[in-house]
Parts: sequence; structure tokens; C-alpha cells
Amino acid sequence: MSLHPIDIGIFVAFILAVVAVGIFTSRHEQDSESYFLAGRGLSWWLIGFSLIAANISTEQFVGMSGSAADRLGLAIASYEWLAAITLVVVAFFFLPHFLRAGIYTIPEFLEQRFNRATRSIMALCMALVYILLVAAVTYSGALTIQTAFAGKLLFAVIPMNLVTGAWLIGVMAAAYVASGGLKACAWADLIQGSALIVGGGAVVYFALERLGATPVAALASSAPVPSTLTDAASGTAKFAALNAHKLHMVMPRTDAMLPWTTLLLGLWIPNFYYWGLNQYIMQRTLGAKSLAQGQKGIVFAASLKLLIPFIIVMPGMMAFNLFSKEMRAEADKGNARVLQLHADAKSAPDGKPVVFIADEAWSQLNPALAFEIAAHNDAVRKRAAATGAPTTEEHLIGYKYDTAFGFLLSRVLPEGTGWQGFVLAALLGAVVSSLAAMLNAASTIVSLDLYRTHIAPGASQSHLVNVGRITVGAFMVCGCAFAPSLGNPRISNSIFAIIQEGQAYIYSGILAVFLVGLLVRRAPPVTGVVGLVLGPVSFWLLKQLAPGVSFVNRASISFGIVVATMLLITRLRPLPKPVEFVPSARIELVSSRSAKLGGVAVVLATLALYVVFF
Repeated sequence: MSLHPIDIGIFVAFILAVVAVGIFTSRHEQDSESYFLAGRGLSWWLIGFSLIAANISTEQFVGMSGSAADRLGLAIASYEWLAAITLVVVAFFFLPHFLRAGIYTIPEFLEQRFNRATRSIMALCMALVYILLVAAVTYSGALTIQTAFAGKLLFAVIPMNLVTGAWLIGVMAAAYVASGGLKACAWADLIQGSALIVGGGAVVYFALERLGATPVAALASSAPVPSTLTDAASGTAKFAALNAHKLHMVMPRTDAMLPWTTLLLGLWIPNFYYWGLNQYIMQRTLGAKSLAQGQKGIVFAASLKLLIPFIIVMPGMMAFNLFSKEMRAEADKGNARVLQLHADAKSAPDGKPVVFIADEAWSQLNPALAFEIAAHNDAVRKRAAATGAPTTEEHLIGYKYDTAFGFLLSRVLPEGTGWQGFVLAALLGAVVSSLAAMLNAASTIVSLDLYRTHIAPGASQSHLVNVGRITVGAFMVCGCAFAPSLGNPRISNSIFAIIQEGQAYIYSGILAVFLVGLLVRRAPPVTGVVGLVLGPVSFWLLKQLAPGVSFVNRASISFGIVVATMLLITRLRPLPKPVEFVPSARIELVSSRSAKLGGVAVVLATLALYVVFF
């Protein structure tokens, strides 16, 4: 069946408006400063909405809501609420340094502080990570389209599946980024960021309405349902009762993804990397009219971050309450192949040594089979230990949690009212915004930090812009081609985990190098190279030696190793005199008093939320 004509009309009109605004507002961007940094003319409100639209994507709508539907619940909101405090620090500590230096890219700052090799290593690492991020964001958007509209056709012809969704998203993002660069992204983000908040609010409203109308017996919870809960209770009351065990911010110390210990240090490292040193986020602030405008924009974005868990995390929990059976059915589609492998292994016990890894939810749903598989795994491991033969792993999952938001989109929003089309467009817009930001950042880094630095130092402005456009297309094709493979449960059952752990390889080293470079002015250039190389190497070694430790905590340990190593080298070979940063900015560098007051308010509001939900 096809989407309702009203939904199709709203969807198409929204997408065309976004692309048209992006292209029209940036149609004259031909030199590198205009194309890559919007001519350094962005106002605070444009920066704030653009930061949120670039950040909030299906990484959150799919991955974060899926993690909330799983065991993490509200605890996953720490990624958002701690980010609000992080943004305030970035506005008043990182941003002044970067704007004073007049840089185009974050790696460029490392050349000013250390040397060209440090800049090139960081640029190469970020370019490689952006390939993963482009694929992951494209996949998560395509998965939502497939989940929400499985079996439906767009324009009665195009099937709404993973491949179609991936290329639709990729081509849209590449179209206006290649045309207009950062200014196109910023103006498109203004529309998409606003629609994102409205669309998320609509999903919350209709989901609570659906909860209130559904009998308690038809609802699901991963904890016992209170006997006092009645069918007449409101949607809000049912949500609070069914999810009381998830409405807190602290997970056990042994949790594999978000132990409470990460709140002390672990989460701050990826937050400061992401919001302060990540090119596709910081590029918006590097394009500010002035330091005051940049600071106001960042604090505005920080205030919006406080709202995100209410329109993404809580709906994920509601989705499990309403659609756990559907999530289980989606998981069983992938489990069928794995279970057939297990049946074949039973009939041929000396065949290929396969270990079957079942998550806790699947084991609880299939206790007898889980016991049988555990015995099989013991036998395979003993035989492998005796013969030295390698084993392979296959995974069984109880629920496909990443389908949570897709089910809300297709089953909760009323058909024929335009809401499905609007929210689909807002969600797709969120994906496109994040994807466009990544493509724009990747083209900036490849063009300025790699191509101009090592291949064509004398390249003209127009030539660099053309290289940037070609880079956008290349990254888009790679991401769209790679995206469907991320649905394989062998990789992960959570796209959010893929994105976070993928970046964990580089962010501890990058943050350590920047902090030591800024705070320890006698650190010699070699420490920058050592820190960037040691970061991913130490993280990988820790993963081999301590696989049971949360990747966030591994990144913390890696960060400590890098900092200690850099300080040791500095102690042994300090520079004869401290490094002095020579100001080269062409914009006003006066800090904003109103932004400082707003930053204090954001920090106090964040602490209050932790007190309420701790």
C-alpha cells in the first residue's frame, strides 16, 4: 500500500523547501571561506539551531530511543544532559582560542601548536571516522523508513526499504552541501531543527494518548507491573508505572555500555571531543560573526539539549511498552538464520566451530534453548582449546530495539492527517542535517588539511571548492554503499553503540593532545604525534586485554595513558620557552555577558534534572 496523499504532499513539500532554501541562500559561495565557513557571518540563532540539527539525527531517534527501550532507560540521557554542561565550557574555553587563531579546521590548530605531521594525522583519523559516521547515520535513517513503512510504496512505485532509504537520504544531503557548503547547511538546519522539536513533541503526545487507551494487559514492561495500575489510568500514569525501574540516571558499575563510573570521567571525554574538537560540530561556530555570537549560539544549543531526552529517550520506553511483540518479531527474522546454523551444528557436531552468543532478553524468552546452546558453546570452546582451531560467533537477540521509533512513527501517528508525512520529513531532515554536516566537514578536512597541504599547496580558491564538492560525492557513495551492512547483528544490535565505540578509538588521543597543547605550553611538537598515535593503539590494546570493561571506561584509561606519556616526554625534552599563540582572527573577540548568564542557568538546570531523576 502507498502512503496517504496528504502525507506524501507534506513530506515532498518539506524536503523540497529544505533543499531549495539551502541552495538559494548559498548560491554565490565560490571562495573557500564562503564555502567552508559561510563567510564567517553566522548569527547566534542560526548557529544554535544548526548545532542541534547537525547533532540530533537517527543516532538519537533510532539508537538512543532503542537503548532506552532496552535496559538503559533514562540513563542514556546522560549523553544529552552532560553535553549541555560541556557546551557551556566549550563556549568559554575552546571557542576563544579557535576564533583568535582564525582557523578553518580543528586539525589546522594542531599545526599552529605542534607541527604539520600532527595536523595531518588528526585529519586522516577524522576522515576515516567520518566514513563510518556517514554510513551509520545513513543506515539508521534508512532503517526507520523501512520499519515505519514496510510494505508501502512511495509514489506507488518505489519500495521503502533499506537500500532505497539509504540512497534517498544520501543524495538529498549531498545535493545542497555540494552546492552551497556551510551556509546551505546552516539555513537548512534552521528549518529542520525547528521541525525536529515539533515532530518529536507530536510523537510524545500521540504515544501517551495511545498508552492511555491501551489496556494494561496489552502493555509490556521489563519489570513486574504494579497491581494498582488500572486501564482507566492516563497515558502519563501508565508510562511512569511501567517504566519506574528505568526512570533514573545510574546504571550498575558492571554495565557494559554505561556504568555509573562513566559519569565521573568517561562521558566527559567523548563529550569534550564531540562538542569542542569535532569538525562537523565546531565548523558552525568557526563561521560565527563574532566571539559573542558564537558563544550565544552555543549556549542556546545547550538549552535545547535539555529537552532532547523528553522527545527521544522517553518515547523509546513507550515504544517497548506498546510494541514489544513487534520488536521481538523483527529480531526473530534475523534469528532464524542463526538458529538454522545451530540445528546444522547439532547434526554435524564436528563441523565448523560456531559459538552462539545470546543476549539476556533472548535467553529469558527461550530458557530451554538457551540452556542447550550454552552446553553446545562449552563443547565447542573445549574442542577449540584442545585443537587450536579458531571459533566464529553468531548472535541471537531478543528484541530489535532500534526499531522502536519506527514503530511509533507508523503505529502511533494517525494516518491521513499529515502527521506521518511531517514527522517522517522532520526525521529524514534530521538525518540529512547530520549527514550534510559530516559531508561538509569531511570535504573541508580533505580539501584543506590533506589536499592543499600535501598535494596542491598553490591551489586556487575555486579549485579547492571543486575538490570539496568531489569529496562530498565520494563520501556519500561510500556511506550509502556501506550502510546496509550495519544491520548485521554480528556487528552490533545497537547503532548507537557502533557510532560511540567507533569514535572512541580516536577521541581520547585527540582530546589529550589538545588539552596538553593548550595547558602545557612547553610540550614539544613530538608529543602531538605521539599522543595521536598512542590514543587508538592503547584503546585497541585495552580492548584485547580487558574486553569486559565498558568502552567508555577504556577510553578514559587510554586518555590517562596518553596524557601521562605526553607529560613525561615534556619533562624529559621541554621546549626552551613556552609556545605563544599569535592572534590572526578578523572578527570581534569580545566575550558575551548574556551568554555567561545563560550558561550558568543551563548548568543549574542540568544539575536540577539529575537531582530529580538520580
